[in-house]
Amino acid sequence: MAKVNGKYETIFIVNPNLGEEAIAAIVEKFKTLIEKNGTVESVDDWGKRRMAYEINDLREGYYTLIQFESAPTFPAELDRIYKITDGVMRSIIISRD
Repeated sequence: MAKVNGKYETIFIVNPNLGEEAIAAIVEKFKTLIEKNGTVESVDDWGKRRMAYEINDLREGYYTLIQFESAPTFPAELDRIYKITDGVMRSIIISRD
């Protein structure tokens, strides 16, 4: 039986104090990781936005939304990598199926 891919979207918030180059590198890292494990449908940089509440004494974060298709096992691995990546303040992965 062929493995069935699911549709997902992920939003992650990067510490804005890292600077433009470091933020771009983190966004590129996750885009590349997702491309290796599935298909990126869209990448939407929301840029620096005010957050609803402070995280680590910061009021703003750099938001990126990526919609993708992958095997159902990949989002758990993506989540694990978010958690161990310096600069990623928050992340969420949602199934769109």
